[in-house]
Amino acid sequence: MINIKNNDYRILTEQINLNSSDLDTKSTYEIVQLFSEADKEPQKAVNKSIPQIVKAIDEITLRLKSNGRLFYIGSGTSGRLGVLDASECPPTFCTTPDLVQGIIAGGESSLTRSSESLEDLSELSIIDLKDKNFSKNDVLIGITASGKTPYVVEALKYSKGLNSLTISISSVPISDSNLKNDIDIRLITGPEILAGSTRLKAGTATKMALNIISTSVMIKLGKVYGNRMIDLSVTNEKLLERSLGILLDIGSVNKEVGLKLLKKTNGSVKLSLLIALSGMDVVEAKQLLNDSNGNLRTALVKIKYH
Repeated sequence: MINIKNNDYRILTEQINLNSSDLDTKSTYEIVQLFSEADKEPQKAVNKSIPQIVKAIDEITLRLKSNGRLFYIGSGTSGRLGVLDASECPPTFCTTPDLVQGIIAGGESSLTRSSESLEDLSELSIIDLKDKNFSKNDVLIGITASGKTPYVVEALKYSKGLNSLTISISSVPISDSNLKNDIDIRLITGPEILAGSTRLKAGTATKMALNIISTSVMIKLGKVYGNRMIDLSVTNEKLLERSLGILLDIGSVNKEVGLKLLKKTNGSVKLSLLIALSGMDVVEAKQLLNDSNGNLRTALVKIKYH
């Protein structure tokens, strides 16, 4: 249970957690116990936000199916979490680098060096979005644990003004910060064990929400079959073995046949699976996948009822 001071004037993420008020006097075991208990809060926060997360996933999917792009924007920890999630999409789902992008105040150097001073430069976020040719067809997820970061607040206003799909993720109640958005995701994790350090519970909850959102969107875009990532990019030995395992499990082909299929399809697991399951040649299978919007299950249903 979160224990905080009553009538604290500070926003929630800056308030004092009384459970850890004597943190520096505790043993290592007691410190770890405190963190372990506190880290139950992010899961609860995500669970309470399921309706908003579901809405975000469905609306993002519609935009991306209409050639829109997804952008995360934030500063400090929030910005790094967005960049991390975006950077994982190409190797995991074989997306183009521009489909999901992360923008952090201060650019690439801020990924490894502190640049918190830049979060107060509200006009900088608009420049960064314009540099990406951000438009009404795109989606912006503004990440600000405090709900008050000028860099992110201004980006949300700009996005909303363009009629882009505008989503905010914060860790404070609306009474602390009223953000411009179409979808308002509030991950309320309470005061941190280390007061104000939102890289802890708030950051964990944000990472969980971003994982759910991006993965679910990719599932709905047809990049998953069953629970296998069939649009992965075969770029190393580990991914080659994973690809061959998928072809064996779903397509019932052995390693030798799997290697031949991957060679024919330039490493496309999805296309290789369709060939293995349908007996089509590469040209026919490519056309069917195109006609099925890249969805393997849809393609297989078309074959069944052809």
